[in-house]
Amino acid sequence: MLSTIGVTVTTELTQALRRAGVGDVLSDGLSRAAYSSDASLYRLVPQVVVRPHERDEVLATLAVCRDAGVPLVARGGGTSIAGNSIGEGVVIDFSRYMNRVLEFDASAGAAVVQPGTVHATLQKQALAEGWRFGPDPSSHSRCTVGGMVGNNACGSRALGYGRTSDNVLALESVTAAGEVLRTRHGEDRADVVAASPVWAGLDAIAQRHLGVIRPEFARFGRQVSGYAAEHLLPENGFDVSRFLVGSEGTLTVLTEATMRLVREPSHRVLVVLGYADIYDAGDAAPSVLEFSPIAAEGLDKRIVDILTARRGPSAVPDLPRGEGWLFVEIAGDDRAEVIARAHRVADGCGALDSAVIEDLAVAATLWRVREDGAGLSSRSARDRPAHAGWEDAAVPPGRLGAYLREFDELMSAHDLTGLPYGHFGDGCLHIRIDFPLDRPDGMQGYSEFIDASADLVAKYEGSFSGEHGDGRARSGLLPKMYSPEVIALFGEVKRHFDPAGLLNPGVLVDPAAPTDYLRIPAAGRVSEPLALKYLHDGGDFAQAVHRCTGVGKCRADNSAAGGVMCPSYLATGEEKDSTRGRARVLQEMVNGSLVHGWSSPEVHDALDLCLSCKGCASDCPTGIDMASYKAEVLHQTYRHKPRPRSHYALGQLPRWVRLGGRMPKIANVMLGLGDRVGAFKRLAGVDPRRSLPELAPVTFRQWCSTHGVKTVEESDGQPDRVLLLTDTFTNHFSPEIGQAAVRVLRDAGLEPVITSRDGCCGLTWITTGQLDAARRILGKTLDDLEPAVRQGIPIVGLEPSCTAVYRSDALELLGEERAGGVARHTKTLAELLTGLDSWSPPDLSDERLTAQPHCHHHAVLGWSADAQLLKDAGADVTRLAGCCGLAGNFGVEEGHYDVSVKVAEHQLLPALRADPDATLLADGFSCRTQAEDLADRKGVHLAQILDPLHREVT
Repeated sequence: MLSTIGVTVTTELTQALRRAGVGDVLSDGLSRAAYSSDASLYRLVPQVVVRPHERDEVLATLAVCRDAGVPLVARGGGTSIAGNSIGEGVVIDFSRYMNRVLEFDASAGAAVVQPGTVHATLQKQALAEGWRFGPDPSSHSRCTVGGMVGNNACGSRALGYGRTSDNVLALESVTAAGEVLRTRHGEDRADVVAASPVWAGLDAIAQRHLGVIRPEFARFGRQVSGYAAEHLLPENGFDVSRFLVGSEGTLTVLTEATMRLVREPSHRVLVVLGYADIYDAGDAAPSVLEFSPIAAEGLDKRIVDILTARRGPSAVPDLPRGEGWLFVEIAGDDRAEVIARAHRVADGCGALDSAVIEDLAVAATLWRVREDGAGLSSRSARDRPAHAGWEDAAVPPGRLGAYLREFDELMSAHDLTGLPYGHFGDGCLHIRIDFPLDRPDGMQGYSEFIDASADLVAKYEGSFSGEHGDGRARSGLLPKMYSPEVIALFGEVKRHFDPAGLLNPGVLVDPAAPTDYLRIPAAGRVSEPLALKYLHDGGDFAQAVHRCTGVGKCRADNSAAGGVMCPSYLATGEEKDSTRGRARVLQEMVNGSLVHGWSSPEVHDALDLCLSCKGCASDCPTGIDMASYKAEVLHQTYRHKPRPRSHYALGQLPRWVRLGGRMPKIANVMLGLGDRVGAFKRLAGVDPRRSLPELAPVTFRQWCSTHGVKTVEESDGQPDRVLLLTDTFTNHFSPEIGQAAVRVLRDAGLEPVITSRDGCCGLTWITTGQLDAARRILGKTLDDLEPAVRQGIPIVGLEPSCTAVYRSDALELLGEERAGGVARHTKTLAELLTGLDSWSPPDLSDERLTAQPHCHHHAVLGWSADAQLLKDAGADVTRLAGCCGLAGNFGVEEGHYDVSVKVAEHQLLPALRADPDATLLADGFSCRTQAEDLADRKGVHLAQILDPLHREVT
């Protein structure tokens, strides 16, 4: 026997697991911190994380846990909102290796998958064969099929295709005792009972409780709370496969599942119905059902407002009049019939206004708004953190409108707000609520509210969980929903399967209180003076890192939607390299019980492969900005201390470039020598495989002095001026881009000017955490830009990463009062040009472009103006998503080369190989450098594409 859970058990448990043949066992503090929470409010630090390669390793892990008396929790994508996939013993992560589609039977419409198979992986293969897996949670891009089986997940289209339990054909799972159970939907009850004492005993339990199972279960489709005992009824065929679905890993550990597929309809049409408010939309939801939709989703105006505020008006297509909407999807194989039915929905459901959307691209954009609801709603309308915990209740659809109104009254009585949305056709409401958990009385208020909410749902004969499972959030409330006899039934079932209580203890049976193990109340606070202001988090670093609710979008490939996040996770597949994993480690650092201090190895290991791409700042629904957090960590760690060599060489690059620019010929000779001798690069912390760029013989500023470009002070009073930022990269490495921009602006009837001094945004100091120096450098540059702000002159940046500093980082470093004016005046070239009524783009119909938007361009500035300009110009554009992989100094630093290349292989390099004759459009110096280094392809800037001189030459 191992010792009880404590300091020594991690080592003992790790050794025992490895002796048993388990290959991938993680017991370091970094991994334990990364797995300490899921997408819920709860925190439990595991002793060990196991990532099995096959079923035998699962059996071996269970054997060790039995001998040690250590609990085990199964985990897929870690997207469980109720705290279903965390525990203090062993967390077994199936997503790393047991993540394959084992068999795909296109003739029968079935697929055999491992539990860690991501929903989107199965769906992609199914759609290619004309099938689909019906249930589709909003987390489909990263949730796993095993997790869906555990929680009986549903999603938007469960209305048409059923819950996960309705789509299970067979399961293979393992009991805590190590017995492998294989079950199949539709098997004869007698054969099932004879197959194993487990099933015989379960049948006996069910027979004793028929009198309570029949009236209390399956009252409506989204009654998911508790064990699904209705499947044990004789009239339902004693279907043990479907009974296990929704048992949240408390009875068996799933090792394989055979899932039913449905035919993909040939045509889909989205109908958007507008109502006065979300409550009227709830009232109308039952009327939609008579038109046989496959989805009927509710959305509130407050979510739309938050999205447009964060991502701009173009983020949401025009919606019908109203402040509450139903998104109704009609599907079928006869296009005319589908469209006709869609119009009947639009006319027949009492909407104030409606729209029938046949354009699949527009429909996809609207569905993404709905899919991001969980993350978008993590900030309330009062700009307070909003939390899960009571986000998944369901009531019979006919009672939804009344329930919504009364629930809103309950929230008002408790001074709480939230952003409602959900599966209204099924009567299921999702909402995150701004519980003040950080206040001294926050936990008591939370407890009182969820207690009253449970009473309200019970009053409406609803279910505490409509698809997420009960987990730690709601298991303790089940006696309010079920009779004492049913609660006793649950206990009998649990003890029959798992008498020692090893599997996911504290969930469903003998539950912990909903207020136990809450993460936010236990969070610590940072005492050190912070370098950044965390304007959106009240100056609180702890609140900033706790923005991460764990929805896990960073674990998905977001490139199909034009996203960037999270390039390092896509390259490594490691939880610690996801935005969520890093946030969890930072949360543990703030808490101080597992990870200790800014300089702790766990923190630096977690942040090492963060590219500071800022993709999460735009793509993470909760608004995590890991690049800023990394800068703060580096600042706090190395303040007044020696730094890594690369911080001096690459982190202060503009300083060395300016020195070299005084004697560019000599500097280039030295750079050429360094390029040939790897030891010189290593001295600077640079990977020997990286090339060193040459300095231009004539800087852009020098060119300006001979081509009539005046300083902003010299041109005071001259009309139509534009201040052109002279960043280090354009000035010293790519002056031809600045020259092209001058010609473009003059051709547009504008007169470019520059600052009188050579300034810098301080970007390289920021990314290496030299924030005191960055503040000084940036402050001087803001002084030089102030005349432009005072005179109302637009400021145009050419290097996206530098331009983004003025729009974002400057505010976090220096505050709104100091930097706000420059932030509001700073534009990209495309933003400036598309905003001119007097300018129209040249004819680019002969241009075929492969466009690689810089990460900061995508995340901070937005690439929509560039896309619109190129579209109006008639260019043939293939826009890439994802990061190029160089990301400023990241891909140049020693130790990052291989990951940098792997990130480039995700989008950039395959696209360049696929179309070798296309022009690479890359505004970012890093992106152009990466393409030239790895693919020998030179990139051009938008200014060069628009340059009148370029048009004359071509």
